[in-house]
Amino acid sequence: MPFMLSWVILQGKAPAADANTAPVQPLLAMYSQQQHVLSKVYTRYINPSRSNKVGRAGAGLQVPSALMLENGEQTSSPSSGGSSSAAAAAGGSHLRSSTDLTMHSSEAVDSVTSKLESDAAPSGVAPDSVDMYRKVQNMHTKAASSSTALARRMASRNVPTPKWHAPWSLMRVTAGHTGAVRCVAVEPENKWFVTGSEDRTVRIWDLASGTLKLTLTGHISTVRGVAVSSRQPYLFSVGEDKTVRCWDLEQNKVIRKYHGHLSGVYCCALHPTLDVLMTGGRDATCRVWDIRTKTQVHTLGGHHDTVASVAVQGSDPQIITGSHDHTVKLWDLAAGKAVQTLTHHKKSVRAIALHPNEFSMATASPDAIKKWRFPEAAFLHNMEGHNSIINSMAVNADGVLVSAGDDGSMRMWDYATGYNFQQWDTVVQPGSLDAEAGVYACAFDQTGTRLITAEADKSIKVYKEDPMSSPDSNPVDMEGWSRSYRRAKRF
Repeated sequence: MPFMLSWVILQGKAPAADANTAPVQPLLAMYSQQQHVLSKVYTRYINPSRSNKVGRAGAGLQVPSALMLENGEQTSSPSSGGSSSAAAAAGGSHLRSSTDLTMHSSEAVDSVTSKLESDAAPSGVAPDSVDMYRKVQNMHTKAASSSTALARRMASRNVPTPKWHAPWSLMRVTAGHTGAVRCVAVEPENKWFVTGSEDRTVRIWDLASGTLKLTLTGHISTVRGVAVSSRQPYLFSVGEDKTVRCWDLEQNKVIRKYHGHLSGVYCCALHPTLDVLMTGGRDATCRVWDIRTKTQVHTLGGHHDTVASVAVQGSDPQIITGSHDHTVKLWDLAAGKAVQTLTHHKKSVRAIALHPNEFSMATASPDAIKKWRFPEAAFLHNMEGHNSIINSMAVNADGVLVSAGDDGSMRMWDYATGYNFQQWDTVVQPGSLDAEAGVYACAFDQTGTRLITAEADKSIKVYKEDPMSSPDSNPVDMEGWSRSYRRAKRF
């Protein structure tokens, strides 16, 4: 009997009647009807793209009368003489809304459940089979209850409406570096920004005009990360030469060096309220430095590969790191220990973006961009469609998230819902190879109205929103968004 129950659950129909299955044939028939109700729910609302396949495969199945709606009325029962034509008519009609689906599918399933609860053992059941019949009856009652809840949940899943954002367009292209530009950061007063390059220099540019203001030399290898302090007139740079340097912008020279990394340093970030600096690199560690004393406060070990991204915020968890070992770790700054490890990504995590106002973040790897809510780092949803190595991400206060790909692809997302409202591929500058169409870093200015990208063709590009666009000229594609939302992975 348990084998027969499993067979019914998997196949969605009852086996042929014989002497052994005759006692539970009424029960199996009702369960088969319930399975078809759930199949209709899935086909029509959860995965509409499979409706044709499922319709052809289930052409011989009997459709429950509770789902046969035509002009708001119930058609004849499938057991009547015109069952085939009624089923065909029902297949061509559509339910009026998700509320109708929930009501009618629930009525069909509830009728099965009530039947199971109220019916006595069918006549003709041998006395020694009554106990077995009751066990099967209880199992089906539980299955019907859980299936009803599933049907209601699937039918009532609503597609969120994305916020409209204006499309972005290229405003200015700046050249000056003699090597690929690897990192960018905007100073807190929004007057200038700084870039680091494979030409081993750190350059400071005027944000309004794009003119070069200062060039700092001293690194002996590629500069991979820069950060500007909001508390002191300091600029920090890290590079593949294993060094971390502190530049005094009043004297335009290096005043401190922080030694400790065993290999190249790939990323850095400053704490917003404390005088500490976080750096990560190829030695699979994130190191916490006291800016003033050059003391190494913590060595955050636990990753098994390069730490490619680090983000810092004022509330716990204060440090978040992403690594090539596919994991994201959240750290307790006071204890110097990992409090949580996120293993959802399947490939290297090279970019982390913290929302400036919300207590949430996004992490990126080639498999997907994932959004998380703090403090428990609860997974919210995926943003799928940027099929590239994502080197950098940035998000502004208006809820625009940008992701930059290693192949030069750019994607703009609505941060709240994950709707991809714009995408383009960067264009290399004259004299550059097509293979140099890569974006290594991106950052919004302090107002969130300018986007700065650092690219492999040695250029720096500045983007802005199109002031002439409107919801009428660039509407949200709700049809395409609904399809992608239902198709997206939910883990």
